[in-house]
Amino acid sequence: MRKLFLTALSAAAIGVAVACSHDATAPQDLELDRAKQATVKYADLSAALADGYADINVLLPNMGRHYMKQSLVDDKFEIEKPEILVYNTVDGQTKLVAVEYAVPLDKSANAPTGFSGDDDVWDKNTTFGLWLVHAWVHRSNPSGVFKPMNMTLP
Repeated sequence: MRKLFLTALSAAAIGVAVACSHDATAPQDLELDRAKQATVKYADLSAALADGYADINVLLPNMGRHYMKQSLVDDKFEIEKPEILVYNTVDGQTKLVAVEYAVPLDKSANAPTGFSGDDDVWDKNTTFGLWLVHAWVHRSNPSGVFKPMNMTLP
């Protein structure tokens, strides 16, 4: 009986070890990493400006200043091509903190299909005529990666 118990326990331990040895990174995490890697080149605001992102005069508390690349605003969700970059002043320096995706309301009656899973809840913003979703890939947001406001920022 003891031998059978030890055999079963060993088998269970091996099963746990095998399960833990696999990197089970969720598809959404991989997508968020792709967004971050594609936009790290814009850590310096001058690079974003040189690439066609322009200040759209949207400066919001707990977010920051928004820069849009108008040529990207269409009916497509492309992880590596966010339409908007969000910068905030952190420790006296302008820092890229988030990316934002935008799809015109007149090009999509329903919220776009974005990241894997159901966490990226798109905002139907009638003021700007856009479906919008933030992804806090350059600064952690304790409220959640897709939440619009980041209370750690001024």
